[in-house]
Parts: sequence; C-alpha cells; structure tokens
Amino acid sequence: MKNPDIVHDHEFLNRVSSVEKQNDDGYKAVYKLNCTDGLGIMTVYKIFPGIELIYNEMEATSCLVDIPFYKNIMEINHCQEGREESRLLDESFLYMGKGDLSINMMSNHANTMGFPLKHYKGISILFYIDEILNLEPGILAEYNIDIVKLQKKFCPDDKGFVMRAKDRIEHIFSELYSVPDCMRLPYSRLKVIELLLFLSMVDSAESEERDYYTQSQVDTIKEIKELITSDLSRKYTIEELAKMYLISQTTLKNYFKGVYGMSIATYLREYRIKVAATRLVQSKSSVADIAMEVGYESQSKFASAFKRVMGISPLEYRKKCSVNPMI
Repeated sequence: MKNPDIVHDHEFLNRVSSVEKQNDDGYKAVYKLNCTDGLGIMTVYKIFPGIELIYNEMEATSCLVDIPFYKNIMEINHCQEGREESRLLDESFLYMGKGDLSINMMSNHANTMGFPLKHYKGISILFYIDEILNLEPGILAEYNIDIVKLQKKFCPDDKGFVMRAKDRIEHIFSELYSVPDCMRLPYSRLKVIELLLFLSMVDSAESEERDYYTQSQVDTIKEIKELITSDLSRKYTIEELAKMYLISQTTLKNYFKGVYGMSIATYLREYRIKVAATRLVQSKSSVADIAMEVGYESQSKFASAFKRVMGISPLEYRKKCSVNPMI
C-alpha cells in the first residue's frame, strides 16, 4: 500500500518532458507545465489519504499531458477564472466557465487540457477510490460519506456531472482561493468534507443540460476565431461568417458562446483591448495609432472601451505599467 502521508507521485506528469517538478515537501508538490504557447502551474496538496486538492493556474490555450487510463479516480473541478475545455475519450468536448463545477472519472479524459481564453484558474480534487477503500474507516466514515455511492450517483457508466455556477458552490470554494498557506491544509480538509456533504444532498438531476461539441464543431469555431483576430482592422458580420462556414447564424452564435463563454462581439472587444494593452506597454506608438491598429477609428470610443475592460484609461495604463513591464 502506498504511504498515505505523502503526495502521490504524479507519474503521468513526470513522464512528460514539458513538466518540471519545482518543489515537494511531503504534503505539497508544485509542477511547472511548459505548454506550446504558455505556462502552467499545478500545486498539489495531500488533504487526506487518497484525496488530493490541486490549484491550477494556466496561461496557455492547451496542454498535452500523457495521462494513462485511470480506471477508478474521480475528479471534481471548479473554475474560478477563465474557461476550461475537457476533451473526452469519445472525441467530444465539454466546457466549464466561471463558477461551474464538474465531476468526472479520469478514465473518461483524453490527453489534452484546453483553455480557450488562454487563462484559467481553478481547483481540482482527486479521489483515488481504490486507495480510499483499502484504508481503515477514517474521516469520511465519521461523516457518513460513501465515496462509492457518490461515484455511482454522479458518474454512472463513467459519464460526468456538470453544475453551472450557483451561490452554494461559490460559498464552498471562494475562500479556498485566498486562505493563507499556513492554514491551507486544515482549512482545505474542512472544505473537502463540506463539499462531499453538500454533494451527498444534491439531486443528480440538478445537473444542467450539458452541451457537448464534436471535434468538427470545435475546429470550425476555433478557425473562425483565428480569422476574426488575424486582422483587427477587418470587421466581419455574423451573416458573412455564417455564409463563409456554411452554418446558420444562430448555430454560429450558440457554438461560439459555448466554446468561448461569450458572444463574438464581446470576445472581439476584449481581445482588441488586450492587444492594445500589450502595445501600450511594449511600444511608443500613440494612443490614436494603437486604436487604429486594433480596429477603432475613434480614439474616444477606444478610450471608453479600454476603460470598461481594464478599469483605467489607456494613458493611465501606460503610465502604470511602464514601471513594471511584466504587468
């Protein structure tokens, strides 16, 4: 039997050359993921024997991990920021947005994690069910929590469960993101028990209709995203895009929101502003020139849009960030 007092050696991470183990002090391990277009950090805490809590921070659009076929590990995910793309073994895709919770078996995962907004923060909790069952009755039994019953309730036939953002979920997870490190272990234990008790009372019928997308549908939407962001001075209408890709306007709008969590107009506005923010810091171009580069003919409209997204004016942003170019 594995020593229950140490963090699992994540062999599926250690086998990948793009993963570097940064730290391991017995109950906590930190992994740096070098993705094709960015970086990720996974901080793993041993909460109870057979149970781990993982903080995920990703600044990349995807990460390939050589995950073996785990047969009996249940995973609970909560999205704090950004968007997560789960690619399942049947080649379908499922998306989680801010505040959403999902429960899945790791045997249902393909080997790619996706983050359509190139930004993701969230928590994963892994339950190594076989290990839990091989231990003497412990803290879960004290609270009358049956992990196998929860598995059958939420993941019948390895199918998953998704609950869209609700206040009850937020109440459980919100403080986990800000708890001081010195209190993280005992506090996380309390929160994991609270979560399992909450799930024991939840009717699995509360799972909202899950929108699965095929590989073809996802590829089409991502191709459209690449097109509309490749030249920000070129503006496409929904009608034009729908005709180009031979889909209805309603389908285009629904699929785009399903993948990216927002409308095309909102996505483009935020994308333009983020590109402009980078240009403000990394170049000496005037605000008017940068506004034109990202598709705004009016400097005043650009300034208003920039402030709505970033909270400050373009000039204030440039002044603030010139002190620390990494912001």
